[in-house]
Amino acid sequence: MNAARHPTSTLMFSEASEAGQIVAKQLSDNAVLAKELAKLILRPATHTIFTCARGSSDHAAAYGKFLFEAHLRKTVSSHPPSMGSVYRVPMEHMAGQPFIVVSQSGKSPDLLASAEVAREAGAIVIAMVNDESAPLVPLADIVIPLRAGPERSVAATKSFIATLSAFAQIISECAGGQALDPVIAALPDQLCQAWAVSWDEALAPFSQARSLFVLGRGPSFGIALEAALKFKETCGIHAEAFSTAEVAHGPMAVIDRNFPILVFPPLDEARAGMDALLRLFLEKEAIVAGAGPVGHGAIELPVVAGLHPVTAPITMIQSYYRLANALAIERGLDPDRPPLLRKVTETI
Repeated sequence: MNAARHPTSTLMFSEASEAGQIVAKQLSDNAVLAKELAKLILRPATHTIFTCARGSSDHAAAYGKFLFEAHLRKTVSSHPPSMGSVYRVPMEHMAGQPFIVVSQSGKSPDLLASAEVAREAGAIVIAMVNDESAPLVPLADIVIPLRAGPERSVAATKSFIATLSAFAQIISECAGGQALDPVIAALPDQLCQAWAVSWDEALAPFSQARSLFVLGRGPSFGIALEAALKFKETCGIHAEAFSTAEVAHGPMAVIDRNFPILVFPPLDEARAGMDALLRLFLEKEAIVAGAGPVGHGAIELPVVAGLHPVTAPITMIQSYYRLANALAIERGLDPDRPPLLRKVTETI
């Protein structure tokens, strides 16, 4: 461990630790807004939901995409921001459809341009944003505040989790509330529990890694994307995220002895086939760590008991953030100030 700094001293640690408290307030404060957006999404006229985001926000949108498609049978299209900012492509096909712009800062020029193009096309622009004074807000027909509060570490943590919980709350409202309401209500406490568990067993085997894979599928794929980004951003490790299906289509050829793999197992039908894959990796003597029971001799990182498939990934990424923060310190890095990066990223 880096003697100069303790993991609990970072902004990343402090901010991530607030997630449970933040989500509890967010779910209460956004209840009416979630109902309003659910009505829009459930209209017969809504045939496609568009999302537009970059970085961690786009990973949260991937989670939202899964929820909309799996639970509502609504088509979701991830809109490349460059279509609006660079190419200025007319988007008449968006007329009357929800266009969800996800952004912590609400300031990046490419997202603003995309919101403008979507609005000109007649789309219903929805801003999921942490800064309610952001220039994105006046461009939106509906604003869903993330309510994560100020976030000073370059590594987004609590704002990412707040975005996931916002999507989960919207899906619960779309589903009529009865089935998922208790699941969503339990999330704040589960986040607090998830923060308290230790994934330190993965510290030593991952501390010397130069490259690794992060795997997920279905509801956990967006979380895998986020974890891979945080490995790069905070720990200086080249990490790639794949679905457990996609990794078999070529990428796993690089897996050999001591190759690190972090797995976020989905708690639904997408789990099928994962066991055989992990067994294959372990036979190749890869280092496999999984969130929860994965078996076959893999490192089993503790998770909260009684998780639901919809909210399990949110709690898993909360436990992961504590690991990533500690791993960065272990490697002598400052997770709050990664090289070359700024808190607010503005791209064209």
